[in-house]
Amino acid sequence: MNKLKVALVIAEGLIVCNAFAKPKKNVKPNIIVINCDDMGYGDLSCFGNPTTKTPNLDRMALEGQKWSSFYVSSSVSSPSRAGLLTGRLGVRTGMYGDRREVLFPDSPEGLPSQEYTIAELLKQAGYQTGCIGKWHLGHRPESMPLHHGFDYFYGYPYSNDMSKRERGSNYPYEYMLYEQEKVIEREPNQHELTQQVTNAAVRFIQSKGNQPFFLYVAHPMPHFPVYASFDFENKSARGKYGDAIEELDWSTGHILETLKQRGLDKNTLVIFTSDNGPWLMYHQLGGSAGPLKDGKNSSFEGGFRVPCIMWGAMVKPGLVTDMGSTLDLLPTFCEMAGVSLPSDRIYDGVSLLNVITNKSASRRDSYYFYRGSELYAVRKGNYKAHFSYRPAYGPGEKVVYETPVLYDLGSDPEELYNVADKYPDIVKELTEMADSYKSSFTLAESIFDKPAIKQ
Repeated sequence: MNKLKVALVIAEGLIVCNAFAKPKKNVKPNIIVINCDDMGYGDLSCFGNPTTKTPNLDRMALEGQKWSSFYVSSSVSSPSRAGLLTGRLGVRTGMYGDRREVLFPDSPEGLPSQEYTIAELLKQAGYQTGCIGKWHLGHRPESMPLHHGFDYFYGYPYSNDMSKRERGSNYPYEYMLYEQEKVIEREPNQHELTQQVTNAAVRFIQSKGNQPFFLYVAHPMPHFPVYASFDFENKSARGKYGDAIEELDWSTGHILETLKQRGLDKNTLVIFTSDNGPWLMYHQLGGSAGPLKDGKNSSFEGGFRVPCIMWGAMVKPGLVTDMGSTLDLLPTFCEMAGVSLPSDRIYDGVSLLNVITNKSASRRDSYYFYRGSELYAVRKGNYKAHFSYRPAYGPGEKVVYETPVLYDLGSDPEELYNVADKYPDIVKELTEMADSYKSSFTLAESIFDKPAIKQ
């Protein structure tokens, strides 16, 4: 056989081999963030709830990491969600309000177009992106998910209580289910919301091939009014609220099982958390902050500290007591995907990848607790200084402390015992940190407080 024939035979063999070769395994990890609405620190069995059964989340925590000091960027919905997706506090982006604390169906604007979301940055690394569930970052076309880096959207533009069905026929706005940019259902049956979100998430995962994906699953539950599907109604020991939590546990288990069935569990990071603390004004329908003080819309720990579980083959299992935050997710995911952060802005988050993969010390050693435009508290290490106080809801004036109140969260997570007199140097240090932080940037104009659009 001459050299030409040999070369042809070899070439043909290579073509055949390549045709039947398995595609290269995706080296960039898939990322799923499951963000619940108003779920408190004490609502899960693995975080100490004595009656609610959450076996899937318990197993997820056992196999992965359970974070005991994980914070959100705000103790209410819209600014918290903006912080998660942008890695920046609302006082930088304008996603805050002093008169209106969240966005409403009559809000004229939403998440600014100049802000980069996780979805936009990960698309630079070839990720497919999906947003399923509650958005609450603006309902006008330019503010919706498809204009902020998401390839696919299936969900609801704002909270489930912003509904004609819930508030009565005189309320001018409807709760709507969107797919992409089209309304596909008006006033959906709220008993079915968790099922709708779960099924859409499963469909998204099943549709993916070798291209890496980022999936943001934002459940409307257990926000008040609280609902669960027929299969979960009246099944828990905690009434309607417990029913909703146990259905969310089922949902998470179904998503994890889908990953395993698709062979994606070895290359997917799943993070389960909440947008803020429990809405305690609704009592048994408002959840539990466990050992923490207060809840939603408060600067105490019960408002900002939320359950967080990280799961996946890359996760080194165990309890993480270091601080972390939803603000840290964007820089963490960008480091995982090999994407550089934009250099033209300040990020409030830090990468937690070293903690996730090696359980080494967190780069976060401090935290700033904003309500609207004002800094209410600062934490460094175990110590947290409160500079002012305002009740979460209802009557009550804001009180500015002449001397900051200091708590040692290591021994007093409920924030009951003021130790300011015992540690004046720590009070001084935290006060200086607060002053320095506030003077380090120009407060952005509030988007939430802009005049409402008349219906």
